[in-house]
Amino acid sequence: MKKFFKIIAYLEGISYLCLFFNMFVIKSNNLELYKQILFPLGMAHGLLFVLYVVLAIFLAIELKWSLKKTFLILIASVLPFGTFYSEKYWIEQMK
Repeated sequence: MKKFFKIIAYLEGISYLCLFFNMFVIKSNNLELYKQILFPLGMAHGLLFVLYVVLAIFLAIELKWSLKKTFLILIASVLPFGTFYSEKYWIEQMK
């Protein structure tokens, strides 16, 4: 499950950055393209976000993480680049 969580953390981070790119770059240059991309990208990010949170909670229970560590990993999911940091720093410590 750790390997799957690492993959989901990475994908969730990429989808989050893609949403930001869509909002700030594409929206200002091409509103029609922005509208076409927003729904599928938002849906994918939403599913990955929920999966990230659920897997983080399962791993916290399975690996007996402290409440602080669990909280930090969950907070990382709402920060840009946060899942990359948590995947690299916290998840690497699980080995």
